Amino acid sequence: MNAFLKGMAAVWLASTFAGTALAETVNFGIISTESQQNLRTKWEPFLADMAKETGLDIKPFFATDYAGVIEGMRFGKVQLAWYGNKSAMEAVDRAKGEVFAQTVHADGTPGYYSLILAPASSKLNSLDDLLKCDKSVNFGLGDPNSTSGYLVPMTFIFSARNIDPKTCFKNVTNANHETNAMGVANGQLDAAANNTENLALLQKNQPGAYGKIKIIWKSPLIAADPLVWSKDLSDETKTKLRTFVLDYGTERSKGDRQAELKILNDLTWTVFRPSNDDQLLPVRVMELTKTIAQTKGDASLSDAAKAEKIKPLEEKKAAIEARMAQLPQG
Repeated sequence: MNAFLKGMAAVWLASTFAGTALAETVNFGIISTESQQNLRTKWEPFLADMAKETGLDIKPFFATDYAGVIEGMRFGKVQLAWYGNKSAMEAVDRAKGEVFAQTVHADGTPGYYSLILAPASSKLNSLDDLLKCDKSVNFGLGDPNSTSGYLVPMTFIFSARNIDPKTCFKNVTNANHETNAMGVANGQLDAAANNTENLALLQKNQPGAYGKIKIIWKSPLIAADPLVWSKDLSDETKTKLRTFVLDYGTERSKGDRQAELKILNDLTWTVFRPSNDDQLLPVRVMELTKTIAQTKGDASLSDAAKAEKIKPLEEKKAAIEARMAQLPQG
């Protein structure tokens, strides 16, 4: 009997460990909009709920820049990620990513805005002041894969005026939103790119620094950030993740709805809504617009060479705009 009981215990332990080992690991990529410590504090409650509800082993994946999360998905180290639209486009194009959900700002607005900040005491009050291009300004751009920190200002400010920031300013740096905002507040930068979501966090968490900043430019509305998963995930896992994300904080939630809404609010959001890769079409148009403008201003190219490069870009842009016109509005 003793041998039998030992045998049964061994079988039970083996099956228990096997069950644990079978829990699928999903690494959740988080782009570096601010310090890893701040991001971890805000994201861990959401990821813990995701693990509990889906039965998946959810692990946060941080990188020092946006490219690290994109490359993580490309090489199978990241299976699910929060991206901005520009970095999501790169993940879809280069890393087998697919948009499946979209964040919604806590106040219900469908997006956010890119900003140019300057110190509150600065003589810079407008784009005209900023773009004198006398190489007197230390300027902070965002991560090259950031929508609001890089693509939007490059498209709507610099490419639109045929200005290269590197020849316009004394110095140009690339950093995350938090670093840019604090650089302006502390007088290390004369102006920098940021966005309304990060500025709201600064106002909440560091009101002293917020009081030292002013806005000198605000962009058109940018669509809210997407969640992207790897196409390599199984349909079963995608169903678990989609159900959790789209039910989280809603009346369909299986958890504490008010607690979930508080977690989302700490991320500056409310409940998610479904989405797909079409969300990225306006960003594709911006990217092409920027490239076309830069090509037109490239002094190293002849007019014929410019025309040859620009024609397929304009054709691609027109095709995307036609596709956008066919989509439901709102």
